[in-house]
Amino acid sequence: MQQFSETTPIAVIGLGYVGLPLAVEFGKRNPTVGFDINHRRIDALRVGIDHTLEVSGDELKAAEKLRFSADRADLQQASVYIVTVPTPVDEHHQPDLNPLLRASETVGAVMSPGDIVIYESTVYPGATEETCVPVLERVSGLRFNTDFFVGYSPERINPGDRQHRLTSITKVTSGSTSETGEFVDQLYRSIIAAGTHLAPSIRVAEAAKVIENTQRDLNIALVNELAVIFNRLGIDSQAVLEAAGTKWNFLPFRPGLVGGHCIGVDPYYLTYKAQAIGYHPEVILAGRRINDGMGRYVVGQLVKEMLRRRIHVQGSRILVMGLTFKENCPDIRNTKVVDVVAELTDYGVRVDVYDPWVDADEARSEYGIELVTELQPDCYNGVIVAVGHHQFRAMGADGIRGLMRDNGVLYDLKYLFKADDADIRL
Repeated sequence: MQQFSETTPIAVIGLGYVGLPLAVEFGKRNPTVGFDINHRRIDALRVGIDHTLEVSGDELKAAEKLRFSADRADLQQASVYIVTVPTPVDEHHQPDLNPLLRASETVGAVMSPGDIVIYESTVYPGATEETCVPVLERVSGLRFNTDFFVGYSPERINPGDRQHRLTSITKVTSGSTSETGEFVDQLYRSIIAAGTHLAPSIRVAEAAKVIENTQRDLNIALVNELAVIFNRLGIDSQAVLEAAGTKWNFLPFRPGLVGGHCIGVDPYYLTYKAQAIGYHPEVILAGRRINDGMGRYVVGQLVKEMLRRRIHVQGSRILVMGLTFKENCPDIRNTKVVDVVAELTDYGVRVDVYDPWVDADEARSEYGIELVTELQPDCYNGVIVAVGHHQFRAMGADGIRGLMRDNGVLYDLKYLFKADDADIRL
């Protein structure tokens, strides 16, 4: 087992929201290669541009020992490989491990005896050792826990959050042997100011990660269901939650669309594994059904209000403000705003989507959505404020109403404005 030091060469595989901040921090101390198969991404990073906005140009410059590459041959210089590729689900909500398997093949092709491979991608318990390790063995010809070793340290990146960043969030670590665990823990302690937590096994670390977002998903599902109930009772959900929140141990969750790379995905990894071992996870899947149905519910509320105002729904024009999965960041991965757009389209509505944070080419390639770049006054029969970007808050309810025709409907999905300033709130 090698000893970790500031001369240990590191490679980070995948330079998205998770991998890039990690590569930058290690690149301040250790010789580091940031690898990605996206040549455009590499070209942008080489000139100091990060389109995810997670890392500034100054931060990239500060990582003096970091270099970027799309050439697999450059990975051979490393002795520690950290895999940070996406782990999405497919259209049937089944885990899609293809990016992880391809990354494992890439690493396996360049590994040498004594190397350590660390996975950060979210998976179900057992996936690292049962699925990834066999790929590493097959491609490299090396033996697990004899010629090479494996660790798991789940990512905890929160896109767009300028307070809770990589170095200020406690890092869970683990290894395939006790010595590997100590090495992995020491490696991350070198950059994580908040400290680390060494889990007793890789499976424990995998399980810890997947339940973090499952717990959040279920809590949001609860308040989403409460919002539906309170809506039928004619009670303002936000007012109820604010009143209940005066108790010290009431959890401050709010209703809304549940998307993104974690909360709307990770529970399906856990339920997949649970079903594989013969257990049907009723509570987790019930929460998923509630949250996955919120786009349809939101549109249903809007359509009912339009009909009450005698607005002809088919052929009407609706503006959806925001496409990202959360406020003040450009991340559109697994955004549930697309569910709102699709449901409105099914009603025969002409939908415009506006989001100043989103790259138009990315919206087009990922979802087939053509973003509008300018907002026209007196144009829409309704507006849904779907994301709480600061620009939308700054416009105010009156500014947004100026985009609508007479008797248009303003749906404040994110509680940006006072109750009396919106026609509908979730």
